[in-house]
Amino acid sequence: MEGYEPVIGLEIHAQLLTRTKIFCGCATAFGAPPNTHVCPVCLGMPGTLPVLNAAAVEFAARAALALNCTVHEQSVFARKNYFYPDLPKGYQISQYDRPLATQGFLDVAGTRVRITRLHMEEDAGKSIHHGFPDSDRATYVDCNRAGVPLIEIVTEPDMRSAAAASDFFMRVRDVLMALGVNDGNMEEGSLRCDANVSIRPEGDATLGTKTEIKNVNSFRFLRRALEHEIERQGELVARGDRVRQETRLWDSAAGKTVAMRSKEEAHDYRYFPEPDLPPLTLDREWIANLQSSLPELPAARMARLMREHALSEYDAETLVRAVPGGADYFEALVAHGAASKAAANWLLGDVQRVLKEQGDLPLAAFAERVAPEALAELLQMLDAGAISGPIAKQVFEQMAIEGGRPKAIVEAAGLSRIADASAIETLVDQVLATNPDAVAQYRAGKTQTFGFLVGQVMKASKGRADAAAVNALLRKKL
Repeated sequence: MEGYEPVIGLEIHAQLLTRTKIFCGCATAFGAPPNTHVCPVCLGMPGTLPVLNAAAVEFAARAALALNCTVHEQSVFARKNYFYPDLPKGYQISQYDRPLATQGFLDVAGTRVRITRLHMEEDAGKSIHHGFPDSDRATYVDCNRAGVPLIEIVTEPDMRSAAAASDFFMRVRDVLMALGVNDGNMEEGSLRCDANVSIRPEGDATLGTKTEIKNVNSFRFLRRALEHEIERQGELVARGDRVRQETRLWDSAAGKTVAMRSKEEAHDYRYFPEPDLPPLTLDREWIANLQSSLPELPAARMARLMREHALSEYDAETLVRAVPGGADYFEALVAHGAASKAAANWLLGDVQRVLKEQGDLPLAAFAERVAPEALAELLQMLDAGAISGPIAKQVFEQMAIEGGRPKAIVEAAGLSRIADASAIETLVDQVLATNPDAVAQYRAGKTQTFGFLVGQVMKASKGRADAAAVNALLRKKL
């Protein structure tokens, strides 16, 4: 809407990749039969006590530090009282006024998005509204997810477009996956997002009335939901109507947001300190050691690949973000002697094609068959002129199916490049003798036939002739 700008903040919920739940020993693995990963603690039975999972604390603190947050030496768990049909205890153990971490940020496309807080909590179970014969009148509940450890990352309202919000969500996912604290699997619900959005006159510092779009588990859906909601609010304002503060859901089939409930305030949850858990106290030295052990994060790695290997921004971003394990495989290729540009081209071209042809094979599985040192050897042979481009492609296809080392494959099949001048001259003479029409056309000025003649020589040599020598000798004889 002209004259107005959107104001967007996100609340990102990320499950932590621990083996067991946050307050009990039940498994967190996805896909088990319903209600099999449960116990009296995560089912909220009377007389049970929660025990905090140390691995969940470490994962949450690593995420907070990677997002430039201050991790506090003491934080407090609280009970968030609300009716959860799929969390049997009737409340959620979360953190409220004293969270694990605060005051972080992430720079995305030149814009700094501030992170207000990062806190720990337990996930709820799952209500299943369809897929059963009586789904029109009954809801089924699976409590396997109840108690799975979560972090919630809450931003300031610093984003001004649906595209910026979607990009920020993607960047957070990149960081969490690089740390190994979240698997990024949005289809399984291990990463999802709530978006708060309002509109206001451009240049106005006052925030408008916001709506919350709940439980979006796709970057594309987040963008579409925000675009629709911004347009909906704009139409309300244009008509002189009031935007209601409420929670809405994204209906992807209908392509619109729909009202779910009026928006709750903090006092509606009746927070109070969790009586069964003491304050979480972290040692300052432990936090510092955790900070120093963080891996290279995606943005830094992209910048280094561009700086050290002269890669384009597109190539670096694709290797780091779009191909799981791509940057590691690339750097292993270079470490074994492959030229940077050739390594990136083959990895993003032929290797990616093979992965797709083999049923979206993970790069890690491909690397078991074609180790980086083997592909690097092939690229070095090509660069040194030991084999031609077509032969390199042929050898690669065999390696991708059967494995093996390129030198052994080339020697066994007799595929090494023909560099002997007399042998190449014999092939050229044969091609000129068997293609007199093409020769006559070239000499009459139809120079495009030259490529045909080169191709015939390469075909006669089964791709083994030195292309530069073939071109030079052909021109001389013509």
